[in-house]
Amino acid sequence: MIEYRIDRRSGVATYVQIVQQTKQALRLGLLEPGDKLPAAREVVEATAVNPNTVLKAYRELEREGLVEARRGLGTFVRKSLGAAPGDSPLRAELAEWAMRARAAGLERDDVAALFALVLDEHFEPTGREQG
Repeated sequence: MIEYRIDRRSGVATYVQIVQQTKQALRLGLLEPGDKLPAAREVVEATAVNPNTVLKAYRELEREGLVEARRGLGTFVRKSLGAAPGDSPLRAELAEWAMRARAAGLERDDVAALFALVLDEHFEPTGREQG
């Protein structure tokens, strides 16, 4: 089961954070087709966000065909985005790199900025997800 973490200082809309975290879990294989997302009520209790915000995020995921709402049962994953399994050898290399970056004194935001720069250098930009 996914646990959402909301960063109120990030400048990213709360519902977009929920959508992004769900997509990340799908990419990493933490969520698979058939898995049930937490009930909106559970997300509200865990994160103290407005119920409408959670429902908006779930509707966006449904619009994208990633999940489906089943009346009276909940919201379920329809398809995976799993291009990079969580147990990939690349994950281990990235974890090692992150430890080296931390040992070199880089902060989390520094690492994120550096990683984003390298991604932009090696992949065509897809644009930021809008919300």
